[in-house]
This record gives sequence, C-alpha cells and structure tokens, in this order.
Amino acid sequence: MIQIELSREDPWPDDIDWPALATRAACAAIERTPHGGLLTTPALVEISVRLTTDDEVCTLNHQYRGKDKPTNVLSFPMVQPDLLDVTDENSDDGELLLGDIVLAHGVCVAEAAERGIPVEAHATHLLVHGTLHLLGYDHGGDAEAEAMEAIERDALASLGIADPYLVRED
Repeated sequence: MIQIELSREDPWPDDIDWPALATRAACAAIERTPHGGLLTTPALVEISVRLTTDDEVCTLNHQYRGKDKPTNVLSFPMVQPDLLDVTDENSDDGELLLGDIVLAHGVCVAEAAERGIPVEAHATHLLVHGTLHLLGYDHGGDAEAEAMEAIERDALASLGIADPYLVRED
C-alpha cells in the first residue's frame, strides 16, 4: 500500500486535494514499472511530498546538486533500486520510506502557463516523474530518457493527462 505524507507551503493552493493527486500520480507511475509489486506488498510504502517555494527548492538544489537555481522537481530516493523488490525483507517494522519529492511552486506555475495546461496537470506530471526517480529511473542519456518518458506518457494517459512531451505548434 502506498501512503503519501504531504506538506504544503503557501502559495500552493489549498483548493486541490494534493494528497489524493500525489497518490494517483505515484501509483500510476509505479504500476507501469517492474516494481508494481510495491502497490500490493504487505509493507506500507511511504513517499514524502513537499510542495514549497522556489527559494526552498533553490537551496536544496544548491546543497544537493551544486546548482544555484530552482528547478521544478527534486527527488531524494531512500532505497537502492536493486533492493526495491525485496521490501518485505528490508523492512523491520513493515514500513518502507521510498523517498522524498519536492516541487517548486513558481517554476511549476510558470511551466504550466508556458504549456497552456492547468497547474494540477503539470504537478501530476512532475509527481510521476519524481516517483520514477525514486524507483531508480534517470534521463541522463537518450535511451534512458526515452524509456522514462514512455513510462510517464503511459502513466499520465491513464490519468487522462495529455502527453507532456508533444511539441506544440502554435
């Protein structure tokens, strides 16, 4: 079972059920990977999601990635990808903290506006993307990026969200 522990800072709106949105995004991502068993394991699989300011994300990005600017999403995995399939064996209390996902409000809002989509849809994409990073996916090379994007497209389509990688012609 997946549990989302969510914290939200202003200016993220409070008229959206963020825990439900994050749960749907994480489950859609996990279901489409070889780690889909995490959704049915007896262990409680927890993901911490923080919706915060660009300033906080800038600080984290500088501290952990050496980049002095905000980014849309940061992911901090807590489990090595090769150990994900043995969660029951690696959890002494029946719980597994998969990791943390942090979203920057200003960057998310600006990117959504640039794409002409609702913030809720873009945040869902970023949460799917972040969850895949927690599972060990990366987009460092072309082949890795294509594989990760294919999973994102499929997960988002299952949630009724259009392909975020389509090039729009205006």
